[in-house]
Amino acid sequence: MSAEVWTIILVGLSFILYLYIGWQSRVKDSKGFYVAGQGVPALANGAATAADWMSAASFISMAGIISFAGYDGSIYLMGWTGGYVLLALLLAPYLRKFGKYTVPDFVGDRYYSNIARVVAVLAALFVSMTYVAGQMRGVGIVFSRFLQVDVSTGVIIGMVIVGFFSVLGGMKGITWTQVAQYGILIVAYLIPAIAISLLLTKNPIPQLSFTFSDIVPKLNQIQTDLGFKEYTQPFATKSMLDVLFTTIALMVGTAGLPHVIVRFYTVPDVRAARFSAGWALLMIAILYTTAPALATFARYNLINSLNGQTIEQIQKLDWVKKWENTKLLSFKDKNGDGKVELTPNKATNEIEIDKDIIVLSTPEVAKLAPWVIGLVAAGGLAAALSTASGLLLVISSSVAHDIYYRMINPGASESNRVMVGRVMVGFAIAIAGFFGVNPPGFVAEVVAFAFGLAAASFFPIIILGIFDKRTNREGAIAGMIAGLGFTIVYIAGVKFYGMQPWFFGVSAEGIGTLGMVINFIVTLIVSRFTAPPPLEVQEMVEVLRMPGDELPALEELDEKHVL
Repeated sequence: MSAEVWTIILVGLSFILYLYIGWQSRVKDSKGFYVAGQGVPALANGAATAADWMSAASFISMAGIISFAGYDGSIYLMGWTGGYVLLALLLAPYLRKFGKYTVPDFVGDRYYSNIARVVAVLAALFVSMTYVAGQMRGVGIVFSRFLQVDVSTGVIIGMVIVGFFSVLGGMKGITWTQVAQYGILIVAYLIPAIAISLLLTKNPIPQLSFTFSDIVPKLNQIQTDLGFKEYTQPFATKSMLDVLFTTIALMVGTAGLPHVIVRFYTVPDVRAARFSAGWALLMIAILYTTAPALATFARYNLINSLNGQTIEQIQKLDWVKKWENTKLLSFKDKNGDGKVELTPNKATNEIEIDKDIIVLSTPEVAKLAPWVIGLVAAGGLAAALSTASGLLLVISSSVAHDIYYRMINPGASESNRVMVGRVMVGFAIAIAGFFGVNPPGFVAEVVAFAFGLAAASFFPIIILGIFDKRTNREGAIAGMIAGLGFTIVYIAGVKFYGMQPWFFGVSAEGIGTLGMVINFIVTLIVSRFTAPPPLEVQEMVEVLRMPGDELPALEELDEKHVL
């Protein structure tokens, strides 16, 4: 059978599984809809967290960036994995003990202010909408190639699937769907990596073949022969300062992502939150230690397959014709010598490859079995849809729970709260679909913007909310507005309005680090020059850091806890 037939079979079976889980996990109460009834086992939550966190950017786009940027692409590996460790150790247990449904819920209660809650909701919407745009683009790319439909049609198919189990099952349906999606995406990532490792180096373990074989020296030589800098040369495409700022932005942005943080509200207690964080880290590491090897194999195979070949030879390759149809791969014989060549100079380069097709095309380039190609497509969709569903629920809960229930109609019944949540999922899906068809960049780049926005808005406020009892509502509101506002203006100016990166050349992907610093400074200064929080709030912050699984109600606290 062809790769397309295998893709239809495997993607179809995976979608049937997702729909079945969504139907079986349907809920009627708000606790089940927003935090899965807080009854998810630690191991299952670890797998769901890993799937939620490893989006289309991790599965589809990260290896592509590393493949193109070499050493400098490692910022995504360092930033995303380091950020998860930061989240697991520094934030997750305390947020679970706080016991709320969402990050804006934490902000609103910790900073005793509905204005702070609204600002947090707006930040969550900015972050989630930016992030979900990358996921929808990933869905569109997979469908456009493997089902030979246009991107718009692919996005619509993905919207229907993710909407079904999000609307029906809420967080409960999403959680158990993500457990299945983790299994699919990790198998789909490892099988081609192992097969190609065996073909190129005779070693089936990608991590070892990347480290101890001669594949990297060979690629370094090929790169220099073509006029590129060595694959392993540091700071070839980014300055040292930009690498530092982007890595930090990705790291603290990870720790501030609302759709990942909410996963720690779904477990029974703080102990389970810690264990699920450990399981998730292990499951994430499996893919993230494989990605650099797969990126290297992909670049080596692509150069050997395409560079120096004639147009006629290239177009005889079935995978080339199908990727050309997506307009994500193109060739042009600029010098008229009958061959196409890959060069570092845009004026003379004759091969254009979109970074987002590297992982998806690698099995075809390596001439692996058609079923492996179909499996990779199913894995890419699993990665995109798992994260998209988590983001959609954040968007839904930010409006339905944090605005409608907590501020507009506190007396709303369970059924009304769930209904508003489902309606908001529908609106969020429509907006996500628009961004999927009209994305502002390639997948990992768009996702990097979301991490920068999270770094500039949520991370300082959560950290100070847990570890500094003197931080007050005025400081939190001013800090979030200053950090988020600066970061949005900088990213929009650089990406859409032709502004030069004026802060020492730091890119739009890295400017979230400066936004975070601005947030911290503004929050601390304003907090020190305005009235301190009420004693019961300071007391709550002290008790939050004490051993124990539950945070007592405010009226149960007394001044003996205040230091």
